[in-house]
Amino acid sequence: MIAIVNIGQLVTLFGAARPRIGAELNDLAIINDASLLIEDGRISAAGPYSGLKPRIPDNATIIDANHRCVTPGIVDAHTHLVFAGNRAAEFEQRIAGATYQQIAAAGGGILRTVALTRAATEDELLTAARRHRDWMLRSGTTTLEAKSGYGLDRDTELKMLRVIRRLNKEGPMRIVPTLLAAHTVPPEYKDRRADYVRFVAEELIPEVAKLGVAQYCDAFCDDHAFTVDETRTVLTAARGHGLKLRIHAEQFRSGTGADLAAELGAATADHLETVTEETLQHLRAAGTQPVLLPGSVFALSRTQYPPARKMIEAGLAIVLATDFNPGSSPVPSMPFMLSLACLQMRLSPAEALTAATINAAHSLGLGGQIGSLETGKQADFVIHEFADYRELAYFIAAPMRPRVFIAGREVSV
Repeated sequence: MIAIVNIGQLVTLFGAARPRIGAELNDLAIINDASLLIEDGRISAAGPYSGLKPRIPDNATIIDANHRCVTPGIVDAHTHLVFAGNRAAEFEQRIAGATYQQIAAAGGGILRTVALTRAATEDELLTAARRHRDWMLRSGTTTLEAKSGYGLDRDTELKMLRVIRRLNKEGPMRIVPTLLAAHTVPPEYKDRRADYVRFVAEELIPEVAKLGVAQYCDAFCDDHAFTVDETRTVLTAARGHGLKLRIHAEQFRSGTGADLAAELGAATADHLETVTEETLQHLRAAGTQPVLLPGSVFALSRTQYPPARKMIEAGLAIVLATDFNPGSSPVPSMPFMLSLACLQMRLSPAEALTAATINAAHSLGLGGQIGSLETGKQADFVIHEFADYRELAYFIAAPMRPRVFIAGREVSV
């Protein structure tokens, strides 16, 4: 047995059998002066130390939390973890006034990363992705979702998914793989959009499903990516082959995909900066979770953040994620996302933490396994450097080095 003792503030999020909504987002189920007991990588008990002390055997491994705050491991439910190179030159162009759309129209943006990723070997991509993963681990992320989408051809999309699978096997982080071949139209299909959509829907998706290298399929529905009808074709094919659905929707203009997410019963609709209140009701009825990505708004120097408060009022189970990628959100830090969510979307620190843990876990179909600290769940948790959970969002971009545990074992990065 492993016993974490002298926990000043244990954030359990106990009782979250489904994603939290409304006032539930503020209920962290905190236990003060607590202890956490772990056996075989799973939580065997969480509660006041006084009550659990008699259950701790003499031969237990004792870890002293020094009266600090302990939270569930953070779950990042939207990342583009695997890619080659960077787009630092475009970062400079945006500072000089170029827009995301202008850069994409000139052959930059996603297509710049596609060219670099196609040219990279699988081992080179693995090395780069491992570096990105370690950045995330250091800040307390213990589970993440990772997309393909920088190949846009059979060989490179499968190469990216193999990298994700290799990272999963080496551990310690759990990584949920998503096919995002419908990210943008590759240059060789520039004048044959329908052929590319057909290739993804009729050739690539069946192969990916047969190989079992992705759990989800995503598509980017936007003016410079895919239309609603094209996105429907891709995601309907994916659903028919047993893949669960996610969708990039309404980042720059309303009417680009969120209603489709509800229509198809997608697990998530991601971005939603321009979503309407009517569409929020459709998402609520469908049980689709909004994944909010304030890092991309910040990194693109935009000011229109997703309407998180309206989503909460509408009864939606919001999720926070980084959208880590080389272009629009080169931001791997989930604590920084919590800060942005509080300051720019008016979430409380408790709402933000819930959205980044148990709600994010549910959005990946993992709510019964991770995201809260309760009996039977995998022991993914973080011993922070502070005693009050609010400091996670309050100290903005602080170089904190928490102690991170996955399945009860401390991760050294």
